[in-house]
Amino acid sequence: MDELDTAILRHLQEDARQSNRAIAEKVGIAPSTCLERIRLLRQRGVIRGYHAQVDLPALGRRVQAMVSVQVRPLNRDVVAGFERSVSQLPEVLSVYTMAGSDDFLVHVTAQDIEHLHAFLLERFTNRREILGFRTSMIFQHLTNPILEPLPPTP
Repeated sequence: MDELDTAILRHLQEDARQSNRAIAEKVGIAPSTCLERIRLLRQRGVIRGYHAQVDLPALGRRVQAMVSVQVRPLNRDVVAGFERSVSQLPEVLSVYTMAGSDDFLVHVTAQDIEHLHAFLLERFTNRREILGFRTSMIFQHLTNPILEPLPPTP
């Protein structure tokens, strides 16, 4: 990726709904060149899609938590089964497979504390492969909305 690709990517991350013509104007290139650059970024897998950023409380998801999970036996079938089943739960935003003392980190949402508690009891305590889990409440969730390539290491 060169500086032009990075600039195009930055503008798309700021607002993916803006027109190709607007992005081309902002980076100082012809719209046809901009369109080709964006097509190549998609083709190379740099741009994986476009999405709407949704306000979780507006969807009744006022509480967020991270659930650290340990599973046993730790083998391919158990890991794949856990990933597949948990990622399909409506309360789950993300599932991270980890190295270290915890095997998974599951980002969940719920209407309130009572619903979170019920979700954990219903979906985690009855699973035979779960050795244990810990829940950490999220007070604030910030993300970096614009990512750029990191500089190469010397």
